[in-house]
Amino acid sequence: MAKTDSKFEKLGEPIYIGKARLKNRMMKNGTGFFWDNPETGGFMEDCYISFFEALAKGGLALAVSAVAPLQEGPMPGFRALSDEYIPGWKKWADAIKKHDCLAFHQLFHLGPMSPLFAKAPPGVAPTTIPLEESPRPEFEVPHEITIPQIHDIVDRFASAAERMKKAGLQGTELNAACNHLLDCFLSRAWNKREDEYGCQNMENRTRIVVDIIKEIKRRNGEDWPIIALINGMEVGLKDGINVEESSQFAKIFEQAGADAIEVRAEYYTWADNWERRSSTHFPDMFFYPYKSSQVDEHVYSKEYGKGANQLMAEAIKKSVSVPVIVCGKMDWENGEKAIRDGKVDIISMNRRLLADPSAPRKVLEGRQEDIRPCTSCMTCYNLGEHFKPVQCRVNPSLGKEKEFEITPAETRKKVMVIGGGPSGMEAARVAALRGHNVVLYEKEKKTGGSLPLAQMVKGTEREDLMIFARWQSLQMKKAGVEIHTGTEVTPATVDSVKPDVLVLASGGAHRIPDVPGIKSRNVLTSKVLHKRLKFFLRFTDPGTLRKLSSIWLPGIGKKVVIMGGRLHGCETAEFLLHRGRELAITDTGTEEEMGEGLIEVFLKPYLFYWLKDNGVEILPEVKYEEINKQGLTITTKEGNKRTLKANTIITAQPLEPYIELQKRMEGKAKEIYPIGDTKTPGLIFDAVHDGAKTGREI
Repeated sequence: MAKTDSKFEKLGEPIYIGKARLKNRMMKNGTGFFWDNPETGGFMEDCYISFFEALAKGGLALAVSAVAPLQEGPMPGFRALSDEYIPGWKKWADAIKKHDCLAFHQLFHLGPMSPLFAKAPPGVAPTTIPLEESPRPEFEVPHEITIPQIHDIVDRFASAAERMKKAGLQGTELNAACNHLLDCFLSRAWNKREDEYGCQNMENRTRIVVDIIKEIKRRNGEDWPIIALINGMEVGLKDGINVEESSQFAKIFEQAGADAIEVRAEYYTWADNWERRSSTHFPDMFFYPYKSSQVDEHVYSKEYGKGANQLMAEAIKKSVSVPVIVCGKMDWENGEKAIRDGKVDIISMNRRLLADPSAPRKVLEGRQEDIRPCTSCMTCYNLGEHFKPVQCRVNPSLGKEKEFEITPAETRKKVMVIGGGPSGMEAARVAALRGHNVVLYEKEKKTGGSLPLAQMVKGTEREDLMIFARWQSLQMKKAGVEIHTGTEVTPATVDSVKPDVLVLASGGAHRIPDVPGIKSRNVLTSKVLHKRLKFFLRFTDPGTLRKLSSIWLPGIGKKVVIMGGRLHGCETAEFLLHRGRELAITDTGTEEEMGEGLIEVFLKPYLFYWLKDNGVEILPEVKYEEINKQGLTITTKEGNKRTLKANTIITAQPLEPYIELQKRMEGKAKEIYPIGDTKTPGLIFDAVHDGAKTGREI
């Protein structure tokens, strides 16, 4: 690796966890990927090995794999329940270690935690708690674990660690965080026992974790490194873990043999309402949408959840002498500062490494602009909660590293891309990297397609779309793509370019409801709205336009009815609610279809709670009758006709394929590829993945 960029000098320094040397201060924490096959027993898969080898090649110092739940049952995950799993884990460890990266495994037991979108049997917990009192009432009511079962759990943890040592792994991360079983013993909110594993004192509360640490050390040797992963806090939860308690836990675990303490937190939302009560270990999700309550002095809340756990880690660091690791929307910028300021010793990342496994190397080489940026969209976690293989919105090659490896094209072709949105830019970038001569045309003065519009509506607090648009644009230029902006392509333009391949990526067509009065002056269609916003974006950026819209929003009255309750309609409502509008959202679809396109974990329910709490009326299964001066007349799903009074009616329907463009361009090249919304309207995820696939097929 080249000399470390002085800006990240601390991140580039080596450090030890026990006797294991990390070449820098960046690690990948243990998370599930759902790339295994539970039906065949959860044995190691080549795709998992390939991704972790990419991480190791990418300059990471420590890679941690999350071993599957140690309980029996239908839960997915790569297993370690018997010696027959050892050969697969050896292949995994060998692929990582040959690139000077440490290979650890994470051990956990889900305890009461059950997936929200898949069937699973009830788990176990220190205590059986009624739903009304449970910290997580969405889970199946767990069984109270018995003393013999506790002893069996200790043995399972230690036996799995033994097998990992035999497989050539180099250490254990012990997950006593989230709301997994071990955390539940530590938490007074979860643990109501009155025996030697109860919360009467610190010795009893920490007993099971201490027993596991000691047993692993006894079997694997005192030099076997162990990271104890704990919740620094259970934020907002009555009787939840606080920093004073977690500092004591850390000290006790160090005395038991832990060689490092990793700190994250569990954030409880709507904690005082059991019908809504939930939790997340993603701090950015805790603040969505626009939450400001329940924030403790130990929660860093100045950047909308970014780096939120570092103050907890700083407090815990004062209680121990072993390295302290922090995770929770950390990156190289805030990580370097946290290490320099003495708050932590190592930063632990996940989503950023899914987006770009080579991020650590690029950071230390001073190539931050080349890092494919995570937009914090939560697609990865949402798929996992549905028991589906984890994928990344911005990195189509995740889990397909071999399949998506950039290989030279057999025949060099002239490729013309119409449209500079996420699908067109990805197709152009990949095709150019493969050796094609690529030229891209974008109608607007800047590339990005609809991303600037989406960013203006969403804001950058939680999800930064423009950082990805800028990355795509820069990488296209570096790959040699010839870019023309401010140019609307006609068939004559294509004739002048004479491409071998034509990629149609100019976006979808606006769908306008066929309703009497749709052309009335009080109607603002999505087509007109987009055109108006794109005009203003020629002169400013999405952030500035968003700020201006808070004080000046021409053409939109006080009372607004939105025709469309899927992704576009809900995000429009979120935007307008912050600008003081009185809102109603209508849709012809069912209640289950409302919010379709929103991430179902956290984002969709949180947004709907917030909209309803702020007086937004949400009406599914309506029939549109007519638009008049008073507003929108509908027939409700109950069969009642009513008029929703409105100064402005906004259409926010899903897009349609851009058939007109496809017809105009027929026969203009030997190969024509309609992609993204032009072919099949979808999400940013679909556009990027379609562009990547097309760029590899040309």
